[in-house]
Amino acid sequence: MTIGPRYPALIAALPSTVPFVGPEVQERDRGVPFRARLGANESLFGPSPFAVAAMQDEAADIWKYADPTHHDLMAALEAHMGCTRDHIVIGEGIDTLLGYTVRLLVEPGDAVVTSDGAYPTFNFHVAGYGGTLHKVPFKDDREDLEALMAKAAEVDAKIVYLSNPDNPMGTWHSGAAIEAALKKLPDGTLLVLDEAYIEFAPEGTAPSIAADDPRVVRFRTFSKAYGMAGARVAYAVGAAGIITAYDKIRNHFAMNRAADAGALAALQDQEWLSQVVQLVGESKAEIVRIAEANGLSCLPSATNFVAIDCGRDGDFARAVLAALIAEGVFVRMPFVSPQDRCIRVSAGRPEDMAIFGESLPKALETAKNC
Repeated sequence: MTIGPRYPALIAALPSTVPFVGPEVQERDRGVPFRARLGANESLFGPSPFAVAAMQDEAADIWKYADPTHHDLMAALEAHMGCTRDHIVIGEGIDTLLGYTVRLLVEPGDAVVTSDGAYPTFNFHVAGYGGTLHKVPFKDDREDLEALMAKAAEVDAKIVYLSNPDNPMGTWHSGAAIEAALKKLPDGTLLVLDEAYIEFAPEGTAPSIAADDPRVVRFRTFSKAYGMAGARVAYAVGAAGIITAYDKIRNHFAMNRAADAGALAALQDQEWLSQVVQLVGESKAEIVRIAEANGLSCLPSATNFVAIDCGRDGDFARAVLAALIAEGVFVRMPFVSPQDRCIRVSAGRPEDMAIFGESLPKALETAKNC
């Protein structure tokens, strides 16, 4: 007699792991809160006050489901992205939209190409649907466009994943370079272009790709520059055929109405967005200053975080990270060598930077004595 659920062999074989351990889990384990939360690439500058007010206004009506078509937010995104709603799908964060994309396209054994050390949640979805991941290394601390396309052709990949700007290094390719790489994308392969940090990037980073180009789906979010990570709102732009296909599998009532209203108000407040981008730039300059004052160097960043090169190997960087956490500073780091020589520090307010500036020399000294 079988007692309990009967898992498919694929699910039974997967490890019981999650891509990230949240800061709240670490705080409970430590028994004290972090003094500075600089590890999740959230916007410590918060959302637009208009977005906050819009979400508060929806509180009394939270008993209602959100409009599953997201009519008003769709209209604003049409204007923002210069396309029609036939080319847009809205979902509960890029992570969920990535999961939907993998579910749409990947069967057990299908090849999927990504960079070794790139955003791990995408890999988590591919493994969950039985896809076979093929990874290429970073080149000069950037995702290697040429190697990604070559590997896709070699393995007949269903999907190539590229984040631009990149997480965890903060590096980026020009839009022109991505447009050129697309010419080498094999027929039948979809480029999943994660642009979560695009609002922080230099002009020319976003490629000029028509919304109805069937080779690409672009993903954007309200979690980073718009400061609404907890609301879980993102959208994808692609050809009408694949966007329509999302309706076959997406959770039509997953978005809550407060988040929907908040995202609309945030999108309409571009002045706040500009202020946040400026504040992030100032904070990144302070992170660089602090790092250099301690004899360290930083990678150029087109995101809201900075990768600090700790100057040795991954073991030393992990010791620095552990010492910072012991000091009450939550940071993260890349997982794969040689990028794991770095720690990754999110932009923050002046008070957060003061705590980081006070803690880094102590953490370096502790790591050197390990």
